[in-house]
Amino acid sequence: MEKQEIENALSEALRELPEKIVCSSLRDQGCPYRKAVISRVARKGGLSYQIERFTDKQAFHENIGADKLPEAICAMFPDIYGQLHIFGASKQWDYRITKKGKLLTHVQNRTQPAGKGAAPDGKRVAGIYDFSYEGELSGGHNRKKNYLLQEGTLVPPLVDLGIFSKEGRVIQSRYDKYRQINRFLELVEDVLPASSGRPFHIIDFGCGKSYLTFILYYYLVECRGMQVHMTGLDLKADVIRKCNETARKYHYDNLHFEQGDINGYSTSEPVDMVITLHACDTATDYALYNAVTWDASIILSVPCCQHELNAQIASDEFSLLTRYGIVKERVSALMTDAIRANVLECCGYKTQLLEFIDMAHSPKNIMIRAVKGSRPEEKRQQAWQEITRLQEAFHLKQTLVELLSDKI
Repeated sequence: MEKQEIENALSEALRELPEKIVCSSLRDQGCPYRKAVISRVARKGGLSYQIERFTDKQAFHENIGADKLPEAICAMFPDIYGQLHIFGASKQWDYRITKKGKLLTHVQNRTQPAGKGAAPDGKRVAGIYDFSYEGELSGGHNRKKNYLLQEGTLVPPLVDLGIFSKEGRVIQSRYDKYRQINRFLELVEDVLPASSGRPFHIIDFGCGKSYLTFILYYYLVECRGMQVHMTGLDLKADVIRKCNETARKYHYDNLHFEQGDINGYSTSEPVDMVITLHACDTATDYALYNAVTWDASIILSVPCCQHELNAQIASDEFSLLTRYGIVKERVSALMTDAIRANVLECCGYKTQLLEFIDMAHSPKNIMIRAVKGSRPEEKRQQAWQEITRLQEAFHLKQTLVELLSDKI
């Protein structure tokens, strides 16, 4: 496409003097910068923009006047980068160049809430911005939900998973999975910190085939413009080999996978976020233990197969809860997650138990989401007393309590 055609296509977006612009999906493999982020800044001489160009290890900065913005964007898109996201005060514009050189455009409303996670009327929203749909109504009544990963955007992991077509449309039979993925991203987005200027390190324990790992990396790097170093860990050598091959295929240079056990895993790098999805039984406890030991700022855990307490639980006073096998199993699982959440509270985390996906799709639908912060000593003591009373009442010993006994 000609430079003038690109400028014409971008004219509406640039008239708003956008707050942020992200160029991603590198097309020119000779370019040393895997992405570029342009941010609006106010200076004494008037409005200007700062361009950050990222290599694997460094960021290079350049300041330009607002009048030079169209020229700067056209120098990068679409010859160097195949995707462009422009964030204005009221709208977001997403542009993509197809393999045949066709320009695809998607526009959506963007509403700035009064504070992080809150809309102007006080209603909670997912993350920093509430995205409202600009287009057709679903069923003639309800407005169609606008997900963080929008249709019409080329997301390689979603195409390979068979959730998106090659044109970026959701396959009708995979809408449930599409919603689950976006639900996960919303739960992450809602607790992401402001950019610190350094790489954001993530460990994904028990990553398996890493569907969500690849999608989260894509979202944070390509959509949020973050510097991310991400490691997936799993016991299976063939799975790790396949995941590393896929990361190379996508050119996800700071995403790599290692074979190893959660129990005993160590790293010399700082850890900002720990993810553990469906790690079996006490493997979840060792993942949470590592996260607390590393002082990770964010923990996201969806436990699985909580057998430990089911083998111990006994009570004369509450024997009704242990008499029937299915009730005993569910009560044991809920107690396990409640104890884990309280242990994290004792260790200084603001902790929530959230519905991850609808119960109709999986009974393993509880996410423990914990964010490091300042917890009052009174609340820590209360959390510990609740753990103690529950363990005494049902004759329990829980692994995470034992592992972190010196920190509680």
